[in-house]
Amino acid sequence: MQGKENPLSTRQKAITLNLANELYGTFSEIGAGQEVARWFFKVGGASGTIAKTMSAYDMTISDVIYGKTQRYVSQRRLEKMLQREFDLLSKRLTPERGGSTRFFSFANTVKAMGYRIKSDSHGWMGIRFQHRAKAQPSDIIIHMRMLNQENIQQQEALGIIGVNLVYGAMLLFDQPERLIQSLMDALSANRIEIDMIQFNGPAFRSVDNRLMSLQLVQHGIADATMFKANGEVVQPSEMLHKRAVLILRGSFRPVTKVPIDMIRCALTRFNMEYNLKGEKPLVVLEMTLQNLNEKGKIDYHDFLDRTALLGTLGYPVLISNYDTHYRLASFLFRHTQKPIGVLMGVSALRKVFDEKYYTHLKGGILESFGRLFKNDLKLFIYPVLEKRKKEPITIDHVEVLPHLEQLFAYLRVNRNILGIEGYARRYLSIFSRDILGEIKKGKKGWEKKLPPSVARMIKQKKLYLIFQIKFQKIKFLELLENYMEKYIILFIVTIVE
Repeated sequence: MQGKENPLSTRQKAITLNLANELYGTFSEIGAGQEVARWFFKVGGASGTIAKTMSAYDMTISDVIYGKTQRYVSQRRLEKMLQREFDLLSKRLTPERGGSTRFFSFANTVKAMGYRIKSDSHGWMGIRFQHRAKAQPSDIIIHMRMLNQENIQQQEALGIIGVNLVYGAMLLFDQPERLIQSLMDALSANRIEIDMIQFNGPAFRSVDNRLMSLQLVQHGIADATMFKANGEVVQPSEMLHKRAVLILRGSFRPVTKVPIDMIRCALTRFNMEYNLKGEKPLVVLEMTLQNLNEKGKIDYHDFLDRTALLGTLGYPVLISNYDTHYRLASFLFRHTQKPIGVLMGVSALRKVFDEKYYTHLKGGILESFGRLFKNDLKLFIYPVLEKRKKEPITIDHVEVLPHLEQLFAYLRVNRNILGIEGYARRYLSIFSRDILGEIKKGKKGWEKKLPPSVARMIKQKKLYLIFQIKFQKIKFLELLENYMEKYIILFIVTIVE
């Protein structure tokens, strides 16, 4: 096998699959042609791999074959395609060659750039396959955005990523991280973005899809990915489409009562500002790669612990590489036209007005704000209680550089930046880093500063226990040393690892 440093070409992958006698499957493609199957026919030897190809372009025919649906380019339609084609293939050919063959069914349903209409191009692609002969099938499903501006280029990219998916599923299923990276072989991030990936089935029993979502962002395959409170990965538009959104970013290590109070206060102000008439905004918690990469390396166990704790609050989680708020805003604008609120503390607001984050923009901070506030997006600002200060710092006390004061005043007058009222002052002295230190040291009382569900899970799963053990061991040795110095008694201590 070739490493990531020297990946196989699309042609080499297609030939490798065609020459693998144990692989046999079907290709069903709707939209942008039959670009994936074409690769296998083009390189030769396709008879050894392809049992059938088809493309049910016509909606009526598609409905007859796969059943009626409201959305033809959707995960539900893709899953029906995979199920029907795999069931047909295995039913008809298992008696003849099921003992030595790994069957698969590949499918995609795509909205490519049209001849007359220029619109966002995206699609669903997946494969149902056996990781060994006679095994129950496993699935890999992805959602992708096609970013080329020409239809022919989108078709080419679709064919390449399809071959990459078939190759990865059949030959790299036991290396999911490598599989994910291989999906972009012979492609670049300005051609294809994969914003959702889902692994299911016996081949992926040990795979956590939340971690796989993180891999997409970490390797630059997606700018952002999303999952529900229960850990189920979703395509962002599924959650955000036509929804008013209130989003809070943070490290949440661990999540305290402060974010809960922030959300409570912000929702009240949000509803007042936008008059939603009973519609509940979708609250989203966001963690950036910077939030996760605190020590130069992402701790995957820590990531899963954090997401599990956030899940107890009932809110979906967004993982992104958006280092600036205007980039986050552009992402949200793409998925919804409803009101959007970004919730932050005073400290984060100061960073928003720090010009060093916008030196790469020709228009600097003015350009960034033009992008951030263009669709009536609002910033909701929660106060902070800084050390050595008796009174909270609210939006009324925020100071910016003199040449930005009028800009700040303008945004406040136009209600783009709003202060939060009715906050619980007793929570302002709670800081996540302090709570984490208390947990590590085995101190008492930290539970009262966290949401009950979060505190309960930390205790049940014994999160951060390793730190407690280390601390207790140190304390034991200190006490032992003092005891020996006092009484000159020899102890023989045996530590069994």
